[in-house]
Amino acid sequence: MKTLSVLPLTDMEMTAEEQQQVEEQVERLLSGQGSEVTVCDVGLEQSKPATLRKNVTYIVCAVIFNEKEEVLMVQEAKPDCYKQWYLPAGRVEVGESLEEAMKREVKEEAGFESEPVTLLLIQEQGPQWIRFIFLAKVTGGSLKSLSAADQESLQASWWDRHSELQLRGRDILRLIESGLKYRLSPCHPVTLPLDLSCRHVVQRLMLVFVGAEEHIWVLLIRAPEPHLPTAAAVRTHAVTWAANMVVQEAMQSAYYDHDVNTLGVLSLQHNGRQNGKTDGVCFNTLVALTPDHVQRDEDGRKVEWTPTGQPPRVEHPRYVWHEVQKQTLREKLLEKTRNAALVPIHSLY
Repeated sequence: MKTLSVLPLTDMEMTAEEQQQVEEQVERLLSGQGSEVTVCDVGLEQSKPATLRKNVTYIVCAVIFNEKEEVLMVQEAKPDCYKQWYLPAGRVEVGESLEEAMKREVKEEAGFESEPVTLLLIQEQGPQWIRFIFLAKVTGGSLKSLSAADQESLQASWWDRHSELQLRGRDILRLIESGLKYRLSPCHPVTLPLDLSCRHVVQRLMLVFVGAEEHIWVLLIRAPEPHLPTAAAVRTHAVTWAANMVVQEAMQSAYYDHDVNTLGVLSLQHNGRQNGKTDGVCFNTLVALTPDHVQRDEDGRKVEWTPTGQPPRVEHPRYVWHEVQKQTLREKLLEKTRNAALVPIHSLY
């Protein structure tokens, strides 16, 4: 993965073929697909290759219900939380995909074979700690009993969510609630990790600006052909801070007058087979750049603000705003930005 410098580009200088290729890339991501990460445009010098057991920790967690809407719980065997109850969860091991890790944890801790249904939620404390919460289903095996207790867990049980249970942490209540809501009414398309390798933890941005009369622009960078920006996550900030880094570089003067809001994850890419080479994750995200309607002068006083209906001026020569031309694509983007029907990614900082 490398960083390339590029020549200035304006939307008018893009060929019809380049504009079509860009809109096809946007279409692919909107449909939950991805693509290999070959270039990192921003922040690579502040990032090290992701290496499990060295500088990144990935946690998988499974939310599984039975036909009574009871949730699968496991009783901890670890000394620091002995006999307390938690969802099946644990660290991804070297050489595992995220799905493989989830299946292993459910088997070891609860006794069941399982399959993921969709990602429910992603939580992170920067690129060094990321938790992937799956909604999953049982496909075989049997409930682990006390007679099978080992270092992984003491036993497993179905919990009705009302009877008293000594929980290891109340953080899982939110995850259980998310799973119940998704079962009743799926709030985003089925989203599972894509088997595409990545060396660093990066955010690929579909950064959009919605203007007057539902015109919509997407920020691009050319390296060497126009494409959606990819930025590396840095240890000192949330993973989604990468979007802020891109906006700061592209339009520094307008940065403090706008909100950079990562609406959610369209798809994510992970391979994990080669330790230190493919342990990274690429989050393909939808990001909205919106004006801060409360403008202030250098003394902190409110000033008059008049919306222009246009995206802020790009100041860095390698960036450009591309106005989406295809009507159906524009409608899809507008719908996504309004409803954010995407896998949420939450910072726990």
